[in-house]
Amino acid sequence: MVQDFDPSVSAADAPETSPAEEETLFVYETDYEVGQDNVEIAGLDVHNPVFFLSAGLIVLFGAMSLIFPDAATHYLTAAKTWTLQRADWLFAVTPVIVFAFALYLAFSPMGRIRLGGASAEPEFKIHSWVAMLFAAGVGVGFMFYGAAEPLAYYTDWYGTPLNVPPATPAAERLAFSATIFHWGLAPWAIYAIVGLALGFFAHNKGLPLSIRSACYHVFGERVWGWPGHIIDMFAVVSTVFGLATTIGIGATQATSGLAYLFGFEPNRYLQIALIAFMTGLAVLSVLRGMDGGVKLLSNINMG
Repeated sequence: MVQDFDPSVSAADAPETSPAEEETLFVYETDYEVGQDNVEIAGLDVHNPVFFLSAGLIVLFGAMSLIFPDAATHYLTAAKTWTLQRADWLFAVTPVIVFAFALYLAFSPMGRIRLGGASAEPEFKIHSWVAMLFAAGVGVGFMFYGAAEPLAYYTDWYGTPLNVPPATPAAERLAFSATIFHWGLAPWAIYAIVGLALGFFAHNKGLPLSIRSACYHVFGERVWGWPGHIIDMFAVVSTVFGLATTIGIGATQATSGLAYLFGFEPNRYLQIALIAFMTGLAVLSVLRGMDGGVKLLSNINMG
């Protein structure tokens, strides 16, 4: 490591540096070269072995679920029930802690650190940035659960918060409170911390743009070996499963909407077609890059 950030040193007391020096002042020294483990497949630059192991686990899980649907439903439902019954407190406490931590980072001296270096400038305008946050972040889930969740709590479809009687003024207040907790500042704080870790260690520390880079302080150079591979595999598999859930919700919502508008019964074939279309659109947007893909679609989506 060359030199790390010292929050106790004010900007006035800090030594004068040129913009070029500021860009490299806090960069980690490591023998690892970005992309040294990558291989090219069909024109795509992928990491070996993270890509192959992650893809293998995802394909294996999907295949087993299709081959043994009843068993998959049983075990996944049991896992979900156990998690909600035994770890519900964790889901309630963690967002609060992360939100408090995000506030601390924002208002502490560390909040003065500019991602990308002291001379970095925003790549996108604020409108496009906000559009991408919503379109690529909470778009589908917010559109669906923003209306469904408070109604579900109020009518006792999901159970009421704090077990208050359904369809009462108390149920109404708590239904909106729980929904705002799930879709308000708390989840955005979680997204912000993950994005901050990725951006800081990649753009300020010169490390690869991956979750393992945030653990460099913990594992040191070992993070480029199997400890880092496991971290990135966990991140990839979790992200893909999360995206699969989002696409599934979106396909179900779109199918129901089309069926209502055009007067036909929702069917699985239409859902599969919509999933294929959305997946293809997402892949195309990624291949076209931020400006020609994600940014363009997000701006169109937000109007």
